[in-house]
Amino acid sequence: MCTLILLHRPGTAWPLLAAANRDEILSRPWEPPGFHWPGQPTVIAPRDTLAGGTWLALRTDGQIAAILNRAGSLGPAPGKSSRGTLPLLALSHPTAEAAAKALADRDLAAYRPFNLVLADRETAWCVSHTGARRPALLPLAPGLHMITAGDPDDPADPRIARHHPRFAAAEPPAPPDWRAWPSLLADREGPAGAALNIPESQSFGTSSASLVAIGAAGETPHLAFAAGPPHRHPFRCANI
Repeated sequence: MCTLILLHRPGTAWPLLAAANRDEILSRPWEPPGFHWPGQPTVIAPRDTLAGGTWLALRTDGQIAAILNRAGSLGPAPGKSSRGTLPLLALSHPTAEAAAKALADRDLAAYRPFNLVLADRETAWCVSHTGARRPALLPLAPGLHMITAGDPDDPADPRIARHHPRFAAAEPPAPPDWRAWPSLLADREGPAGAALNIPESQSFGTSSASLVAIGAAGETPHLAFAAGPPHRHPFRCANI
């Protein structure tokens, strides 16, 4: 169960801040963030080398797309397309709103269930596909949001219940000073199902972590990446 934290504050110096832990089968191969897709030269992201897509992508003009599996849908399935292609498809649209509406109008039966979070300086959205042919389109109001394998900000999710208040109480990052966010992502404490940084169990666990910041127009975005569990691996800035 991956986790995405999104702090959306249109009109501020940093209108879009995001943090994410990727939880995955640890043997699944990947490459660190880079401009891996020649057809989309402004998109930087880590690359899943098994299927060729990604889980969190940044377009350098100020737009992000992140994919999270819904509960009970880990891994590929026969006859289904890779969900990792969807962030790249989303970033082919000019704005987060345009991407969200285009994907909400699309037949997504070829994909296993997912939450696709789309955001730019102005708007933020969650395209939630639970198995029906058409997904739900959920606008995310300005403020702090936390998305895992269920509905956004679901207080019944133990991870959200534990960590949403902690991120809400933390001083917002001012990149390159990420303040408390790296240590919050590294947290392995809490009751069952609540740990944000999952210890390895049966070859599954938190495999990497990301921090993304999009500033006011004209600012170069920030992308910091931990190439492993964030309690052991430092965040390093990607070259944008």
